[in-house]
Amino acid sequence: MTAQQKPGIDVDTGHDYDGIREYDNPLPMWWFTTFVVCIAFGYAYWMHYEVARTGPSLMAEYQADQAEAARRAAASKPLTDELLVALSKDPQTVETGAKLFSQSCAVCHGAGGEGKIGPNLTDAYWLHGPKPTDIHKVIAGGVVEKGMPAWNPVLGPERVRALAAYVLTRRGLELPGKGPQGERYVAVQ
Repeated sequence: MTAQQKPGIDVDTGHDYDGIREYDNPLPMWWFTTFVVCIAFGYAYWMHYEVARTGPSLMAEYQADQAEAARRAAASKPLTDELLVALSKDPQTVETGAKLFSQSCAVCHGAGGEGKIGPNLTDAYWLHGPKPTDIHKVIAGGVVEKGMPAWNPVLGPERVRALAAYVLTRRGLELPGKGPQGERYVAVQ
């Protein structure tokens, strides 16, 4: 066996570039392993997103991120009637509010807000004011003398806003249920 064939000995390739000898040494194992893992990841990524299309598209991910950023921005804004009305037109916020309503409020207000123990939320009569901020205030702070708990400590501000937005979508539906309570309010056009 010659020096060029022994393992661990530099193998001279016979090339000389500007006085620098070229040797044919194997790559370090950590480098070679990293190289192979990168190629395998690239192939799997390509198969998942481009060939099989099982993952979300980049545009769908971008739109979801933008919607989440808008919701977080809305949650940090001061509470106004306009903000709550805007949230009542956001399908995802209303869906979240509907789930929360069925879990927390339907026992007293009925599945559709028609009223059971609590007042009917679908008619034009309101005990504590018809404005969106009035509705939010009642949900967040509760009405202790009537037995309604304060939901803000339990659900948090973002969920209470979603719940108020959902209740706003129920206004004016006039579902049959509990009779009118409170003062009648007419929506101003």
